Amino acid sequence: MKDDVRLGSQTADEDIHITSVPDSFKAFAEEVRKRNQKPRTTPLTIPQKLAPAEFNTAMVHFYRGEIQRSNIWRNRLDATTNWAVITAGATLSFVFSSPDNPHFAIPINTILVSIFLFMEARRYRYYEVWANRVRILETGYFAPMLSHRTIPPDKEWADHISADLISPHFTISEWEAIGRRLRANYLWIFILLALSWSLKIYIHPSPIPTTSPVDRERFWELLFDRAQVGLAPGWLVVTVGAVFNFLIFFVAFSTLKLRDASSEVLPLESFEWHPFKQVSDWAGSSLTRKGTIRRSKKARQRMRSVHKTES
Repeated sequence: MKDDVRLGSQTADEDIHITSVPDSFKAFAEEVRKRNQKPRTTPLTIPQKLAPAEFNTAMVHFYRGEIQRSNIWRNRLDATTNWAVITAGATLSFVFSSPDNPHFAIPINTILVSIFLFMEARRYRYYEVWANRVRILETGYFAPMLSHRTIPPDKEWADHISADLISPHFTISEWEAIGRRLRANYLWIFILLALSWSLKIYIHPSPIPTTSPVDRERFWELLFDRAQVGLAPGWLVVTVGAVFNFLIFFVAFSTLKLRDASSEVLPLESFEWHPFKQVSDWAGSSLTRKGTIRRSKKARQRMRSVHKTES
């Protein structure tokens, strides 16, 4: 009975309290409550349209992050190049320090430099992933905003970056990465090693005489004898070395037409060299079959169209 009385009194007090508040204050309190109430976040309500200021801030921080990523992988490229240069220099110093030191240390070092080349090509492909995003931001977002010229708008740059963030992919093929690193650094290292090996077997343990006709007739015989490595005859070692260096030059120049790298400073004119066109197309066919989006190429084409209209 007492509980019933107590409950009844509480209800009466609440009714008196509520009815004593003006209607205008009730409406104001309800409006404040709705404003402060946070909606539940569900997978469907998470994507929100950003204000222009918020979007610009997000793009600036995203650009800085991608620049940092590309710089880290760019430094890793320099590391493998330094390894190749240091090992080549140490090998040549050892080989030429004494006539008794074996010449086959140079072919061994050539194999080691080739391993460094493939490592650097793989790192270069990863570097291009981040550099490609940076290039898209520069050509699709910053360039139209900063330039006084009429640049055709690229309405797909944000969609591409969004798709690339969800599913990252390589933007260049293995052949293009190998060819670019060859032409940049490693081709000169291979040329130096090949010339050094030829000089080593010619001058050590003593220079091959070429004064008399008999000496000139026996020149290649003596050269092949000095080029022998274990059970492998000298002519085989020379043949393998010649084929290897020919393949190095062939890969370096046959990939000249592959231009999907977004981090390279390339001329506006298109490159045409018909003897290597079929090989370049074959090298890029694997990348085409994978359906990779070549945004850097589209960016260069847009900039070329701007220069053509101005001229």
